[in-house]
Amino acid sequence: MPTLLSFGHGYSARALSRLLVPRGWRVIGTVRSEDRLREIAAEGVEGVIWPGADLVPLLDEATHLLTSVAPDDAGDPVLRALGPEIAVRAGRFEWVGYLSTTGVYGDRQGDWVDEGSALTPATKRGRLRVEAEAAWRAIPGLPLHVFRLAGIYGPGRGPFEKVRQGTARRIVKPGQMFSRIHVEDVARVLLASIERPNPGAIYNVCDDDPAPPEDVIGLAAELLGLPVPPAEDFASAEMTPMARSFYAESKRVRNDRIKEELGVRLLYPDYRTGLRALLDAGE
Repeated sequence: MPTLLSFGHGYSARALSRLLVPRGWRVIGTVRSEDRLREIAAEGVEGVIWPGADLVPLLDEATHLLTSVAPDDAGDPVLRALGPEIAVRAGRFEWVGYLSTTGVYGDRQGDWVDEGSALTPATKRGRLRVEAEAAWRAIPGLPLHVFRLAGIYGPGRGPFEKVRQGTARRIVKPGQMFSRIHVEDVARVLLASIERPNPGAIYNVCDDDPAPPEDVIGLAAELLGLPVPPAEDFASAEMTPMARSFYAESKRVRNDRIKEELGVRLLYPDYRTGLRALLDAGE
C-alpha cells in the first residue's frame, strides 16, 4: 500500500490527504496536539504527536515523504531529528516533497521570477528556507521535489471574515505585487508530482494572476455587498513588524512548469474565481 508520512500535517498536507485517502493511500501525519489528532483522524489520517513519538519505524513503512515543517534558527527540525535515518533510507522512498516558499526569491520590485531565478531572500524567513532547501537537496539519492508556494488561501483562510468584522485593511504600497494559490490547487500539484516523479525538480506553485493585496480585499467586500475598506498608505499605516515584513518583497511568480511538466490545470487560476468559489461554498 502506498504510504505517505507527512511531517507537520497542516493546511496544505491535509488538502493532499483528502485526495490520497479515497485513492487507497495510507497517510500518517505528525501533529502537536490531541485536538489535531482527532481532526485528522476524522479525515482518515493516522496521527502521531511529534516531537515526542519515535518516527523511525514509520520511516521504514513509508513509501513517500512530505514535509511542511518550517525551519528555525537552528535549521530544519525534521533533518535535525531524523536526518541520518532519512539519509540511510533515501533510495527506498519513491517520492519526497518539501514545501518551501516563493520568499526565497526575495524582492524583485514587481518583476517576474521563475524556478531558475537567483535566490536572493530579503527576509530572515526566506533565508532560512534557502538553507533548508539546500540541506534537503544535499542528501544523496533522495528523490526530492521542492515546491515553492505562493500565499495560500482557501476554506478558513479567505478574507471574508475580516471584511465582515470590519477589521480588513487595504494597505496600498505602489507597485506591490503578490502571487497566491488556492489550497486545493496546491494539493493537485502535489498529487500530479507524486504521479509523475522527477527527482530534483523545483516547482513554483501559484496561480496565473499576481495582484496587489488591496485588490483582493476590495473584491471580497464587493462580493459581500459591504463597503470597500478605505485605502491606507503603506508608508504611514500603523502595522506590526511582522505585518510590515510581508510588504518587504514584491514579485510576480511564473507557474509554467506545473502546467507543462505536470499537466496541472488550475481549478482557481486567479483570486477572483477562488474567492467566488469560497463564497459559493458558504465561506
